[in-house]
Amino acid sequence: MEALKSALHKKVAFILLLVHPALAWAAEPPKLDAANTAWMLTASVLVLFMTLPGLALFYAGLVRMKNVLSVLMQCFAITCVVTLAWVFVGYSIAFGDAGAQNAWYGGFAKSFLSGIDVKAVKGSIPETVFAMYQLTFAIITPALVIGAFAERIRFSGMLVFTLLWLLFVYCPIAHWVWGDGWLGKMGIMDFAGGTVVHLNAGMAALVCALVLGRRRGFPETAMPPHNMTMTVTGAAMLWVGWFGFNAGSALAADGAAGMAMLVTHIGAATGAFAWMACEWLRYGKPSVLGIVTGMVAGLGTITPASGFVGPIGALIIGAAAGVLCFLATSYMKRALNIDDSLDVFPVHGVGGMLGTLLTGVFVSSYFGGIGYPEKVAMGDQVLVQLAGVAATAAWSGVVTYVLVKITDALVGMRVSADEETEGLDTVLHNEKGYTL
Repeated sequence: MEALKSALHKKVAFILLLVHPALAWAAEPPKLDAANTAWMLTASVLVLFMTLPGLALFYAGLVRMKNVLSVLMQCFAITCVVTLAWVFVGYSIAFGDAGAQNAWYGGFAKSFLSGIDVKAVKGSIPETVFAMYQLTFAIITPALVIGAFAERIRFSGMLVFTLLWLLFVYCPIAHWVWGDGWLGKMGIMDFAGGTVVHLNAGMAALVCALVLGRRRGFPETAMPPHNMTMTVTGAAMLWVGWFGFNAGSALAADGAAGMAMLVTHIGAATGAFAWMACEWLRYGKPSVLGIVTGMVAGLGTITPASGFVGPIGALIIGAAAGVLCFLATSYMKRALNIDDSLDVFPVHGVGGMLGTLLTGVFVSSYFGGIGYPEKVAMGDQVLVQLAGVAATAAWSGVVTYVLVKITDALVGMRVSADEETEGLDTVLHNEKGYTL
């Protein structure tokens, strides 16, 4: 009897498919895949690990001793404020469905994560897992920006700016690229955040550095990292966590995730080696700071390409990242005297831009990539990539400038000269990182 019922159900489904395919598909709800779900749970942990403790330690070691706690505090506080904003409305703006306006923002239908319960499915994973995974991206992106104004930012100003920046810069751009927005519909290839995360954060960092001005004594006074051991520890955590960042963006435990993981590692290693070689040739000695910065540059640059290119593309992209980001860092510091304290723009901004453009080239099957969509040539894809770079840079740059001005008028962005000299740990938090 049961076998007869099963056969009847299959026949009904087949008839529905012939008569009206949409009805047949609608009758079969999305199914969870246990392997994909397990991998995405792991990837979410890895990406959060990139911010806490990875980026927190990486940045904290790079600042002076009197500001180490301020950077750690900022990374923790950003994790909290972004999480709350994501629940309230951020996820809805980035990944909601606003109907006719869906190309520009996701609307507010999913505010307070409305409709996301234990049964909600996104693709083949629970929507709870998808929302959490995307939240970790939303956390690390504004956390990257703090490197531009480290050692001189008021804590209250940082909090207000982060909240506004998330809602008016990050979430809309995430929707454009990943939330069925206009750049996604154009066909932009950004697997894990070349535009959404790295170029976006880099442009914001450049604007913040220019508007807020240099630290006292820059560039005449040397401001070396106070604890390179801490920085290298954080860098190692970033390298490991980045596998969740890039391979997790496949949203499945499949071949795309496997290739993304492989090329991510190749890009990191090649970027680190290329930066070290440049430094060795130019200054006569390779530095620990140089090799870990080159690793971050390689990772940021391979990010948009990670699900599309093969090992050969990763080698070339990683090498280009190490060389060009090294040159950009030197040029900004020495020629332009721009005090982007922890080199966010030359590493993440330039890397994100470079990686997004090179994705349009090395996705070609000739170089071992997955190949172009049907009827799309290399030139056409590169133009789409360029449009994504231009749109992201323009929106991030202009809106960030407005938000910095608004925040400064509301609560003030920069500490006083005396407070900066004393150090943010004591002035803002009444604590010291070291008591020996």
